[in-house]
Amino acid sequence: MKVVLSWLKDYVDIDLSLEELARLLTRIGLEVEEVHSIGLPYPDDSVTGMKSDGHQEFKFNGLAWAPDKIVVAQIDEVMPHPNADRLVLCRLKDGVDEYVVLTGAPNLFEYKGRGPLPQPLKVAYAREGARIYDGHAEGLVLTTLKRAKIRGVESFSMVCSEKELGISEEHEGIMLLPPDAPTGTPLVDYLGDAVYEVSILPNMIRNACMLGVAREIAAALGKPLRKPVHSLPVTGAPLEGQVAIEITDPNLNPRFVLGLVRDVRPMPSPDWVQRRLKLAGMRPINSIVDATNYVMLEIGQPLHAFDYDVLVERAGGKAPTIITLDNVERQLDPYTILVTDTAGALSLAGVMGGLESEVTDRTRTVLLEGACWNFINIRRTISAQRLSSEAAYRFSRGVHPSLSQWGVELGMDRIAGWSGGSIAAGLVDAYPLPAVDPVVEITVEDIHRLLGIDLDLNLAAELLKRLEFICRMDEDRLLVQTPPHRLDIGTGVTGKADIIEEIARMVGYDQIPATRLSSSLPPQRGNAALEREEKLRDILARLGLQEVITYRLTAPEREERLAPLDGEYMALQNPIAPDRRVMRRSLLAALLEVAERNIRLRERLALFEIGPVFIPQPDGDLPAEPTRLAIFMAGQRDLPAWDGASPTRLDFYDLKGIVEAMLAGLHISGAVYELAVDARFHPGKCASIVVNGSQLGVFGELHPAVQRRWDLGDAPALCADLDADALLACLPDRRETLPVPAYPAILEDIAVIVDEAIPASRVADLIRQTGGKLVVDVRLFDVFRGDQIGSGKKSLAYSLTYQSMEGTLTDRETAQVRNRIVRRLEQELGAKLRGE
Repeated sequence: MKVVLSWLKDYVDIDLSLEELARLLTRIGLEVEEVHSIGLPYPDDSVTGMKSDGHQEFKFNGLAWAPDKIVVAQIDEVMPHPNADRLVLCRLKDGVDEYVVLTGAPNLFEYKGRGPLPQPLKVAYAREGARIYDGHAEGLVLTTLKRAKIRGVESFSMVCSEKELGISEEHEGIMLLPPDAPTGTPLVDYLGDAVYEVSILPNMIRNACMLGVAREIAAALGKPLRKPVHSLPVTGAPLEGQVAIEITDPNLNPRFVLGLVRDVRPMPSPDWVQRRLKLAGMRPINSIVDATNYVMLEIGQPLHAFDYDVLVERAGGKAPTIITLDNVERQLDPYTILVTDTAGALSLAGVMGGLESEVTDRTRTVLLEGACWNFINIRRTISAQRLSSEAAYRFSRGVHPSLSQWGVELGMDRIAGWSGGSIAAGLVDAYPLPAVDPVVEITVEDIHRLLGIDLDLNLAAELLKRLEFICRMDEDRLLVQTPPHRLDIGTGVTGKADIIEEIARMVGYDQIPATRLSSSLPPQRGNAALEREEKLRDILARLGLQEVITYRLTAPEREERLAPLDGEYMALQNPIAPDRRVMRRSLLAALLEVAERNIRLRERLALFEIGPVFIPQPDGDLPAEPTRLAIFMAGQRDLPAWDGASPTRLDFYDLKGIVEAMLAGLHISGAVYELAVDARFHPGKCASIVVNGSQLGVFGELHPAVQRRWDLGDAPALCADLDADALLACLPDRRETLPVPAYPAILEDIAVIVDEAIPASRVADLIRQTGGKLVVDVRLFDVFRGDQIGSGKKSLAYSLTYQSMEGTLTDRETAQVRNRIVRRLEQELGAKLRGE
């Protein structure tokens, strides 16, 4: 928000420098992002952003007007240039002497050749040597005025435009000052100002106005606050009987106030009003609209002015659309709040008025609205209509209903004062849901516990009264009532914290000493579920996979590319985009979208994601949120190297190796891999993982028909879709660790011939069971099929590692173990030792 210094001074006396005021505002929670000086001097060292002592400074910009170089002057006569039609000569007085000044300002041409002017024109005059901006250069380029001859006439000074003075970008003509501007006065004394760019936090929206900021400054400095008052007499006929209000839902519209001003004449607002509105970032329009904007910037209450005569003439049925002031026809949503009359919609409540009833040059009677709206609903309207405004900015964060009446009264006073007319007696005020201002109880102990300081309750009450809280002592308690312009103070424990935060702001956070924590630390308890999930992430990252985090919002058609899903989705009531309107049910589909965008950028892609999916439940509003693990791999097994070896592509067994390594890292044993059938995966290249009878998920090569729906290239796409909750539930609470063996191991290979239907894992399990503790490792390294071993048979070759923790094994002991293994394989599986 742009805060104008001269405007603030209407409400509180400020004798601080620009930098000191910026520091004060930031200290009390109104962070200053930038300070724009209009003529006022500012610290030179702020250009660097740092002070010599290393403290962060504020960003300053603007042009300082030298008091002896730039002054208020008056033009008494505009004369033609002897050698140029587009230039004029001005007879000018600067309070010291009279000069003839050359200029090409087009807004002076109408005065050319008229002789002495009956009313001198007051202007900003820059003397020789003055530093100003070049009005004809792109951007802001500083220049120093020097003597020169232009078309035969010597020029050494100039009358200035707003751009040349750094006020605005306007440079088509010189800036004309009000007739009462004192000639010879330094321009900085007459017009000097500053604009603070202040960041307003959502819970401090009460300060999105000049009075709000002034209130904070007055409280911090302990100075009185001067509030604006309406001073014009009420001279018009009563409003009663000419307009009525009907509020259909008080929760959406707690209060609605109307006032009437008759016999107005829209005209340009006074110069000082237009200047303030421009500095605050708003465009002056006319004296009526400017009055509503001025009051909004002044006290924070948005107003809207209707042409009352147009409302009287309106007739017809209600329409499903409205044309807003930006000349856009807008479709109305069911939840959009409207201000209507018997003929239909007049405005989008709290956002923007309608074009049909806007104030124009023909307006003679103004119906002025001040209201309060449900801030949640205003946010929905802003999002749905993709429309924002200064009023919506405030209403979407909450405006107290008590401001409605005050705003209308001030607005009518400004309209009548700047546009003429008479103010109708009385207001129409519908207030079906009065605001309740909370009362909070605090004690000395509360302050000490939350702030760590000992503060007398009488002093606390004095600090809070500066912010207009109503305080009352009740024995050893302080009862604090919220002032009727704030909606940010809660009740109970929350309200207590809010009030003590206000005390801390007034004391000054920098004045609260650093202390050690007085309470004992709570016992440190680990989050087992989170720790296990992080361990899984670390293992997958060490295995060379890259973690991604995808959107949890999607659309059903996006997930149907992978496979149709039965059941409903959790739909959003207010989606951010059409393709993000439901909560996801498949993590793998989201991961494939990431792979699709990146597959052509790398030779090899290996990704994983751990996250929830959202499954609607028939008996509840909230969905189930099981955690899933999705893995994607594709591309070359090895990256290109100097030896020129042809790279091979990743296949099913590469993904199986990742899964096995992941389980080993988690110390999960006893995993069984079974042939699986899944419509998403290639038949015969898909397996399920079973641990202790619990299925953890499936993995394999993506089905070619599914892969064609995604732009994943022609390399096999390897995917895993696992139940992370079930996987992490298999982690053992404890695991056995063995010391490093002190005795050597014996390595031996055996090859057995078994039926084709017997899984290799079954053979390996029997070898481990029979070998007992002496067989420490079993690894399959070869599978052979051929006529040499017969049809329907296969040869499985295993590498066995024998080792004892008690001593060195002998050949005889090893042979005994091997013979037991062979006999059991023969008895249970019908296996034969190859070569016999």
